[in-house]
Amino acid sequence: MNLLTFTVALLLLMLQQPPQGVLVVDVRTAGRAVAGADVRAEAQETRTDVQGRARLSLPPGTWSVTVSAEAFHNATINVRIDAGQETHVEVELTPRITSEERVIVTAARTERRLEDQPVRIEVIDREDIEEKALMTPGSVAMLLGETTGLRVQTTAPALGAANVRIQGLRGRYSQLLSDGLPLYGLQGDSLSLLQVPPLDLGQVEIIKGAASALYGPSALGGVINLVSQRPLSRQRELLVNRSTQEATDLTFWFVEPPRGNWAFTLLGGLHNQTRQDLDHDGWADLPAFVRGVFRPRLFWENGRGRSVFATFGAMAEDRKGGTLPGSRAPDGLPFPEEIDSRRLDGGTVVRLPAGKDRLLTLRGSMSRRAERRLFGDVTERGARTTWLGEVVLLGTAGRHTWLVGGALQQDRYDARDLPSFDYNFTTPGLLVQDEIGLTSDLTLGISARIDRHSRYGTFPSPRISLLWKPTTSWTARLSAGTGFFAPTPFIEETEETGLSRLRPLRNVAAERARSASLDGSWTRGPAEIVATVFGSRVYDPLERRIAGPGAIEIANARGPVRTLGTELLVRYRIEGFLLLATHAYTRSTEEDPQGPGRREVPLTPRNESSLNAIWENEHRGRFGIELYYTTRQPLEENPFRVTGRGYLLFGALFERRFGRIRLFVNAENLGNIRQTRYERLVRPARAPDGRWTVDAWAPLDGRVINGGLRVTF
Repeated sequence: MNLLTFTVALLLLMLQQPPQGVLVVDVRTAGRAVAGADVRAEAQETRTDVQGRARLSLPPGTWSVTVSAEAFHNATINVRIDAGQETHVEVELTPRITSEERVIVTAARTERRLEDQPVRIEVIDREDIEEKALMTPGSVAMLLGETTGLRVQTTAPALGAANVRIQGLRGRYSQLLSDGLPLYGLQGDSLSLLQVPPLDLGQVEIIKGAASALYGPSALGGVINLVSQRPLSRQRELLVNRSTQEATDLTFWFVEPPRGNWAFTLLGGLHNQTRQDLDHDGWADLPAFVRGVFRPRLFWENGRGRSVFATFGAMAEDRKGGTLPGSRAPDGLPFPEEIDSRRLDGGTVVRLPAGKDRLLTLRGSMSRRAERRLFGDVTERGARTTWLGEVVLLGTAGRHTWLVGGALQQDRYDARDLPSFDYNFTTPGLLVQDEIGLTSDLTLGISARIDRHSRYGTFPSPRISLLWKPTTSWTARLSAGTGFFAPTPFIEETEETGLSRLRPLRNVAAERARSASLDGSWTRGPAEIVATVFGSRVYDPLERRIAGPGAIEIANARGPVRTLGTELLVRYRIEGFLLLATHAYTRSTEEDPQGPGRREVPLTPRNESSLNAIWENEHRGRFGIELYYTTRQPLEENPFRVTGRGYLLFGALFERRFGRIRLFVNAENLGNIRQTRYERLVRPARAPDGRWTVDAWAPLDGRVINGGLRVTF
């Protein structure tokens, strides 16, 4: 009886209470949604979803609502709630300036703070980009080459072409992205790296190791994502640079901040270099080039989770090397080398809310690169076109942040002079990912992708990552994954020799890889230490073979390429001063194509170390010095030596600010280390594959001093 009385009384009490109202809070910062923010009204609390939206059911009346998120100042508002009504409010959070900057990364497909991302992502921040933009304003090559675990390798010395190796793996395995889009193609080539000015970059995100689970067959070795600056404030900047090697750079950066829902940025550049014969042998040690770059970007956001990003790019470059006018190769004939390249690209990213805790992302891009290559008296013309379409649904559910989607890639080459190398590959793929907060200090990330390549078949690519944060100072990550790479005629060796001596690909299998890494980091105050152990195996790697007089072929090697290594980074930053020391150890071996047994992979030094010290004052300028040491490395088919010499590079940078004008002087390689001081670049006789030059194992430009000014207006 007592229980019945209590139940009836409780029901009567509930019926007497007025119906509640619903409060909908949209949390933004600079027009972008803030996910994971805490929204609290007295004892009731919830969190915003991936669209930055939170909902609370509250009794009628006036409520004080507080919104908080890490790295932002708290915001408190008073809201009137009416019974049975839905009340919408928008809260703008202001970033909190702290000594420890919070970095948001996107390369792993979910926008998370760097320290919360289970996938190991290394970030080159805006401060480092600013410094390297003064050293090489026309290219990101130095920016990447001076990053631990990355090595920019010259693939064609006569024309200065180069690509970037990640943890010892071939440069063709490195996927270069721009704002998450493959605007420079689906395969790492040897010129795109040299044709991207760094002035407009906000940060660079790097994933090392097999990442096909994230980005498909182009990311067997890793991903480099060039993230542009967002248009938060009005900017107008002009950079003018001139070097002692007769290189000139003129770069313009324009930002129109949000007006209503729209914002706009524009990057333009003109770059020029004259041919340099530093050892006076009639062969250009540095090629001549003239290049123009144009890239606008358009941003639209409605403040309620919908956004559109669109970009278009155009690049034109003429590059000349080889013998100088009036000079001859050792066979008594002139041998000029030229590459004229034209690239057009475009891409878009559309984000749409798809219900509570869900976000639909549409990506699309297209890139077309047309080239005319001259090797002596042989001309090769062709165009490579790639495109990508992708649909991904992202959501959160409790401890899970998940995504599911599909992608379609196409890679086509049309050879005007050598039609036997034409190809057209189409690769549809499905991808899933889940990041699970197992405990407060343990996060598991699982990714899987399956791709169906039109020529090489079906390939699953799983990847797993584990993040452990036992204390606020210690962090550990474990990652492992697999990947594959679809062979094309374009490998490092053919970048230098062209396709005229190459036999069409026959009976070639896709390259496959497995990689794993374990890293730990410790931070306390201004000090940081990061250590990494990594390993990988590439199965069925491609190799170049001599197929007869004046002919070469590409085939799968007998055994895998095995790589083991370590990385160490020590950073100390306090009151405008930065001290940075790094070391990388890499041991990579492959089957010896000349006989039984294994050999070390050519052009892979075992040890590389660096020491950088930089002082910076926002109002006065900056001064920095740097040291880079590279040990000996094995060489291949070099008639002058079996291994390259170890060398030490020393440089310094000085910048002085005078209001809106900044003057700078930079000196690279002050010791004038240059390969042609130790041996000739040109071979005594032409190699069977058509090459006239040996591989570049040391700098070819020697001492370089450049200077100029940056003007903001």
